[in-house]
Amino acid sequence: MPQKLLELSLPLSNPVLLFALILFIILFAPILFNKLKIPHLIGLIIAGALIGPNGLNLMLRDSSITLFGTVGLLYIMFLAGLEIDLGEFKRNSRKSIIFGLYTFLIPMTLGTITGFYLLEFSMPTSVLLASMFASHTLLAYPILGKFGVTKNRAVTVTVGGTMITDTLALLVLAVIVGMTTGTVDEKFWIQLSVSFIVFALIVMIGFPILGRWFFKNYTDNISQYIFVLGLVFLAAFLAEAAGVEAIIGAFLAGLALNRLIPQTSALMNRIEFAGNALFIPFFLIGVGMLVDFRAFIKDFDTIIVAVTMTLIAILGKFWAAWLAQKTFKYSIDERRLIFGLSNAQASATLAAVLVGYNIILGYDSLGFPIRLLNDSVLNGSILMILVTSSIASLSTQKGAQNLALQELTENDTKLNSLDESILIPMNNIENANELINLSVTIKSKKSLTPLYGLNVIANSLSDEHAERRAKKILEKAAICASSTDSVFKQILRYDLDIVNGITNVVKEKKITDLIIGLHKQTGLTHSFLGELTEEILKSCNTTTLIYNAVQPLNTIKRHLIVIPRNAEKEIGFPFWLIKIWNIARNTGSKLVFYAHDVTLTYIRNINKLHPIHSEFITMNDLRNFPIITGNLKFDDNLIIVFSRKNGISYNSQMNKIPEYLNELSSKNSFIVIYPKQSVFIDSMEDTFISTSVSVPLKDYDEISSTITKLFRKR
Repeated sequence: MPQKLLELSLPLSNPVLLFALILFIILFAPILFNKLKIPHLIGLIIAGALIGPNGLNLMLRDSSITLFGTVGLLYIMFLAGLEIDLGEFKRNSRKSIIFGLYTFLIPMTLGTITGFYLLEFSMPTSVLLASMFASHTLLAYPILGKFGVTKNRAVTVTVGGTMITDTLALLVLAVIVGMTTGTVDEKFWIQLSVSFIVFALIVMIGFPILGRWFFKNYTDNISQYIFVLGLVFLAAFLAEAAGVEAIIGAFLAGLALNRLIPQTSALMNRIEFAGNALFIPFFLIGVGMLVDFRAFIKDFDTIIVAVTMTLIAILGKFWAAWLAQKTFKYSIDERRLIFGLSNAQASATLAAVLVGYNIILGYDSLGFPIRLLNDSVLNGSILMILVTSSIASLSTQKGAQNLALQELTENDTKLNSLDESILIPMNNIENANELINLSVTIKSKKSLTPLYGLNVIANSLSDEHAERRAKKILEKAAICASSTDSVFKQILRYDLDIVNGITNVVKEKKITDLIIGLHKQTGLTHSFLGELTEEILKSCNTTTLIYNAVQPLNTIKRHLIVIPRNAEKEIGFPFWLIKIWNIARNTGSKLVFYAHDVTLTYIRNINKLHPIHSEFITMNDLRNFPIITGNLKFDDNLIIVFSRKNGISYNSQMNKIPEYLNELSSKNSFIVIYPKQSVFIDSMEDTFISTSVSVPLKDYDEISSTITKLFRKR
């Protein structure tokens, strides 16, 4: 058969060549524009304009570009809901509402007046035009992840306000279209309200239940990612069926799955990777393809309309951001974030202009259609999208960069002594992944030290089989850690015995935290946690967590923390408490503290400075422990803070707890914590083991100061 000739005429039609071209644009456009100090988002939009039908005509904006672009837009909104701090979101809900009204009403007012009096449009056209200014797209949101400021309070407020203003703007679009076609009546409002409520209930209540069940029963990474992606598009479809835009559904899907996908998890890493590497760049390139610079040369009216629309859109969003800054007493850089995130016009703007453009009100004397939004508005919208997206990217990058540098400067002072180093001794391949997941969850994000995985082979057990088994366990742990972008170092050690090997590594690597799997082979009642673990506790003065994993950490709804009296007097108090806080921050789960009134006072005060979703219950005696275990639910995790026998917080009632834990070991996950303690003698060398704090923390100010430094270190 004769070889088929390649078709290289413009626009290109070969799918292999088209996809390769887009991939190279995604690869090289950011590199080129970053050298010119231009945010990569703008670079991708400009690249789209150059290769599109209105540029070099290398490719058409066909269904494939539209499909991937839609995925990218929904991905942006999904990530915004997924990465938001739900606790902060709830605390700032009032501010989000206020900003949402600012950023809706100001552009709406300016746009309506400008359209009606300056551009001399009809009132329906002016109102629809103004709704385009009121809405915005979180186009610059990916920039925040690069600088690590996604959880900044200004970001939380802006994301919340985005959903309010976009919903109102799209509601205006629906009303204007309905009025034009004569379908806005009482039935319209009832149908819209009921369908939206049903849609929201399905997503916000049904999705978490379905997600928790799936994550418990299916641990395959690929299956979990496909499942999440499927829920996002299902939510987007349900939103459209309810009469609102798909972006609302994607955002609510992110909120619904927020607590089930920890920020430090491998699944979150895969979600961000796929979006930032492929889908979001496709969306930006697709937006660029809409740009037609020739339209501004052909028609002077188009230039007037485009410039007017762009100025009003920028002024309206800037005034809203400035007013929010003054109202909430935010910094200038936080205002830059608010303005940058809320200034870009894309998705809702395109939806409004295309709907308005396709509505034909009648025909003129020459037979040309009279549209609700004319050609000048259509072309002006494209220029507005390009300019506002560019300004949004520049403003967001400037604000995020300054805030990141400011935070880095704060963290550089007096924090060296608080560096953490986590060691995970592992001898069981079955719990390797869960130990890594716990370690990544409690680890401070800004800590530069790696996770250490250790397997010790005692000399008496040294053989090829033991070595192969040890390497297999460490390799599995390394794969799990690498999927979360965590630095993981494998340590295979030969020593006199296992305890001696672990103790020596603790000293050599200056380990601050030990994560150990629960001893499974002998009952808890026989030797509590196993003779090996108890020997480690006697030899190492580190914050030690012994973990019994019955279900994945991300599916836990509540963590019940039982704390003994005088726990706040131990030097290790702030160091284990920050681990608990990290669990809540990274998983969004609720913490329920059971402790003495004095201890609870300390924790309540800390919670005021660093709020999390929590509850405080007085428990003055460990004799009440059976009541707590009796009330445990299936999705609860129990955390018990213990003490070594010579510790300040030691209580003889602790000796009775193992029998209760033995009954729970197959039903509920639990973590036993042994904190650093102020009086600790190394039995082997008869010398004090060094710790990052040399004396007990005696008052609230000292504890609060230490914990605040630890939080900054996060």
